[in-house]
Amino acid sequence: MLLTIFLAIVLCVAITIMMFAAVAFIQDKKLFSSAPKEFQEVIVTRDKEIFYGAKVIGWTFIVFSFLLILGVGVISIWDGLRSEYSFWQFFTRFILILTFYKLYDMICFDYFLLMKYHFFQFYFPEIESVTQGRKYGYNIKSQLIKLLIIFPAASALAAWICSLF
Repeated sequence: MLLTIFLAIVLCVAITIMMFAAVAFIQDKKLFSSAPKEFQEVIVTRDKEIFYGAKVIGWTFIVFSFLLILGVGVISIWDGLRSEYSFWQFFTRFILILTFYKLYDMICFDYFLLMKYHFFQFYFPEIESVTQGRKYGYNIKSQLIKLLIIFPAASALAAWICSLF
């Protein structure tokens, strides 16, 4: 259980690094495909780097994030196989990691960084007009669908596959 919590924290750190790299360093509209449609319509890709080498630093952070995410997956599966986890143990591990991540995304990114502290608006001031008057973030319906339907289904499928070994 302690390893599962640690892996969930590592996943959240990796996603945070990836988001920070995309927003603060790379600033390419193509990387914001998961952003609300309202944002995608007004965001302008920055052709000029914020400073020399910013995009290289950003892409380095993104590669590092992908490696962390891959590591979370590999370690969670390897440890479960090594410990001879049952379907329900794998399922519990996967659902806890994904639920922790989604709650972190909804609370930290959507509420604090977007609505309360205006982190995204600092780098992309053009979205300020879109966010005014909102008390929470965006995509609450799709966030809840992921949390309540997609993540449990994906966890069950992954647990079933892992329990075959």
